[in-house]
Amino acid sequence: MKEKSKKNNNTWVIGIAITTFILSLLFSYISNTAISKLNIILGVIVLILVILVGVIFDLIGVAVTVANEEDFHAQASKKIKGAKTSIKMIRNSAKVSNFCADVIGDICGVLSGAISAMIALKLTENYGMSSQIQFVFSAIVASLTVGGKAITKEIAKQNSTVIVGFVSKIVNFDDKK
Repeated sequence: MKEKSKKNNNTWVIGIAITTFILSLLFSYISNTAISKLNIILGVIVLILVILVGVIFDLIGVAVTVANEEDFHAQASKKIKGAKTSIKMIRNSAKVSNFCADVIGDICGVLSGAISAMIALKLTENYGMSSQIQFVFSAIVASLTVGGKAITKEIAKQNSTVIVGFVSKIVNFDDKK
């Protein structure tokens, strides 16, 4: 039994590494291509959205990790939409958290760094600003990301049932109602 569990975990690790590589490549290509064609204001808006996505997915990852499965059993018995999915998410919290916080969150972190560098480059080229602006942008992006995640961790902890319930209604693997 332990051998099967170890094999499943190894399969998960290999699969998630490949998925991360593909998603990162795809998102990097799309964002770099798109950002290079956008003006600075739209680039900043995209940057903020990427940071928010990373923070929100970190919130989901934490919420799933701390959520209590029993909160959803009564809902599942009443056939409330998303309850069975919530239970599955909680039972697989390590994988869900890994995907949300690590895969999506880390890809957003890398993308936000690349986007901020592109914005700094545009500011340097278009307005003759010092190339040192890149360091300021990197610091702002890092502080927004880390600060946002710090704020949402407590929110996720205190509202894990609501958050997991909401997310499960969106992803809803197999609930019929």
